[in-house]
Amino acid sequence: MTRSSRKIWKIWKPFTAFYGGFRYLVGQATRHPIGLVGVNIVLFSILFFVFLALLELLGFETNPYLGILAYLVLPAIFVIGVVLVPIGAVRARRLAAREGRSLFPILDLNRPEYRERLTAVLVLSGLILLGLAVSGFHAVHYMDSKEFCGLVCHKVMIPEYTAYLDSPHARVECVDCHIGPGADWFVRSKLSGLRQVLAVTINTYHRPLPSPVRNLRPARETCEQCHWPEKLHGDRIKIKKSYSPDRENTELTTVLMLKVGGGSLESGFAQGIHWHMNLANRIEYIADSTRSEIYWVGLEDQQGRRTEYLKQGLDFDPKARPDLERRLMDCMDCHNRPTHDFSLPEEAINEAIQAGKVSRELPFVRREAVRVLTGEYEDKPSALREIDHELRRFYREVEPVADAGSVERAVAAVQAIYERNVFPEMKVGWGTYPNHIGHEHFPACFRCHDEEHVSPEGKTISQDCENCHRVLAIEETSPEILTRLYEQ
Repeated sequence: MTRSSRKIWKIWKPFTAFYGGFRYLVGQATRHPIGLVGVNIVLFSILFFVFLALLELLGFETNPYLGILAYLVLPAIFVIGVVLVPIGAVRARRLAAREGRSLFPILDLNRPEYRERLTAVLVLSGLILLGLAVSGFHAVHYMDSKEFCGLVCHKVMIPEYTAYLDSPHARVECVDCHIGPGADWFVRSKLSGLRQVLAVTINTYHRPLPSPVRNLRPARETCEQCHWPEKLHGDRIKIKKSYSPDRENTELTTVLMLKVGGGSLESGFAQGIHWHMNLANRIEYIADSTRSEIYWVGLEDQQGRRTEYLKQGLDFDPKARPDLERRLMDCMDCHNRPTHDFSLPEEAINEAIQAGKVSRELPFVRREAVRVLTGEYEDKPSALREIDHELRRFYREVEPVADAGSVERAVAAVQAIYERNVFPEMKVGWGTYPNHIGHEHFPACFRCHDEEHVSPEGKTISQDCENCHRVLAIEETSPEILTRLYEQ
């Protein structure tokens, strides 16, 4: 043997030794049908996983269910196969023992063939553990992705996922808000997920899905990782445009000065809307299961003074009802739909007109858009067809217009509004989920600020509008209003 041949042999010898040990292990396992099945399962799962990995690398993976197959189902099948292999080997040994051969393998490390077998066992065990660790990491990463949360249970989660993609938090992963940091909430969420998967599997989930108000992590551990409510934000000018349901779609401009406020114990003051979130103030309340009606409010200020307010007209004592949640107020009590918000038809069409998606020159377009949006339809395809038919008929027969392009764009925009906010298959319609920011469409602020929550001393929770904002102007179609405001 030449010197170069000896060098090649030294490099190749460990591989041949491993191969010999591997052949022995496979041979032992496949002597019994169980082991043979296990070996085939292992080989199948490895080959299929490699195939799916190549699809992902080449950019062909577009279906969210392939992620479940690659990172959850195949590793589970692989583990089953790995377990069956030693079972088959043990059963084969027992059969050999009945024939008079030894039951347990002899391990004599002085003999090369036994060292090869032990090396093969150790290497294969290491590779299996490494593969399971990598697969487990990808499985956790995949289960934390927005595609997994929104698309796997497509029919169930599509309303929330659609709203999420159109929200200010569209670039924030679902788990950052719904789970947050820490292993305990991660485990809790996955256990809750198993219950939800079971509900989807046996078709017992609610339609519409109820807001999980009791199961959300406190906002101080999620929202406030990025936001800082006690920071003084001062006052802000908000300009809101709306359109009347008349022929000219008359524009109405409302200018508010929002007293956003803030403050903290360190700053020594607290004011504005975010006064509620000042950490020096402790606000508790007792409400119904949806938190839409608040029965009792308790306030403890930074001086330690405590005041309790009870809603008038109740025929029960909220504090004596253990079934009612007693909650410490946080961001989510007002910002209850920060990511999964659904518009109402009036505000949605106002925004579309302001954005230029719907031409204000079309007669009665605001009125007609709201009419077709709020119609009764069997399902979404029927709704989209009827919206198209009704709007075209109106601008062909009732108010004929020459600009066909404007009608075309209006139809597309109104259909998009319906698709974004209404999901008949999940019984999600206009106003299904209340938004507690402001008080234009839902009680929201007036759940407490209604002058009906009274303390034993006769003090009420004020309904004075100027506690939170001041109306600066309400005018029709007046661009000069901004100039005057800036001059002031």
